[in-house]
Amino acid sequence: MDTLQANATTERYAKVIEVSKRIRWDIDRDVIRGRKFDFTKNFLPKGLSKIDQLPFLSAQERRMLSQIQGRTYANIFGLVERYIGAKVLEISKEHWLGDQTALEALVRFTDEELKHQELFRRIEVMIAEGMPAGYTFLPKPNEVAAAVLSKCTWAVLALTCHIELFTQAHYRQSIDPDGELSELYKDVFLFHWKEESQHAILDELEWRREDTRLTEPQRDQAVTDLIELVAAVDGILQMQSAADVDYFLRVCGRVFDGKQVQQIRDTILKAYRWQYITSGVQDERFQKILGGMITGAQMQRIGAALKPIVS
Repeated sequence: MDTLQANATTERYAKVIEVSKRIRWDIDRDVIRGRKFDFTKNFLPKGLSKIDQLPFLSAQERRMLSQIQGRTYANIFGLVERYIGAKVLEISKEHWLGDQTALEALVRFTDEELKHQELFRRIEVMIAEGMPAGYTFLPKPNEVAAAVLSKCTWAVLALTCHIELFTQAHYRQSIDPDGELSELYKDVFLFHWKEESQHAILDELEWRREDTRLTEPQRDQAVTDLIELVAAVDGILQMQSAADVDYFLRVCGRVFDGKQVQQIRDTILKAYRWQYITSGVQDERFQKILGGMITGAQMQRIGAALKPIVS
């Protein structure tokens, strides 16, 4: 990297630090503020929950399904931030005796991810107070984090960038414009989005830095690792969507016929795949970053792996 490019990169890290200091928020003072969740309202917007694709549900049933999905949505973020924090701590060592501005940016990133984990643990407890017993979140954060971190850094950073870009898209395009959501739930993701927008910048910087170090065979293996990570995410979504539908069927108060049950299962899995995979891989910024690193053949491999998920 030449001097001009290095200076420009340092300036990007510095800008992230400046924004991090300016938007810094506290869970109790700024987000929760003594409030509780409003269970007369939806949690996830219809664009994410896909509940409008189930016309045989009553308004109350759609709201309940939105709230179940919203609970899982918060838990999924708490889950992925376990591995993200660990990975960012790991890659920060590359800057320990180098660019101290980059190091500070990554330390702040880790601190914010730890705060987000605490926020989502708090949210799970608060939502549980207002919903019937029996909900289960099946993935184990430490087990999932260990599995993700077993893959190469390039693939882990690719997955992380993908997650933090779709977080922004979800908030801007679906959560923010929806006036029918619980105000507290909406605020949770407003404040989450404020910090994640800076994290996505750091993801890209570190991912690009890692990419410059790879040989072509290493990059091809990295693409394989990324494909395997996405498949693992899809496995989690299949498992949790089934658990969430089982819970809904137990607590909703009526019996559906076999065709309706299958439609609910198919729709919730489709919604989860959209939320956590498709909306990210179709993000224009993600496609541009990824496309600038890999060959056409490697992109085709990724497309083929994604086809059963995004179709």
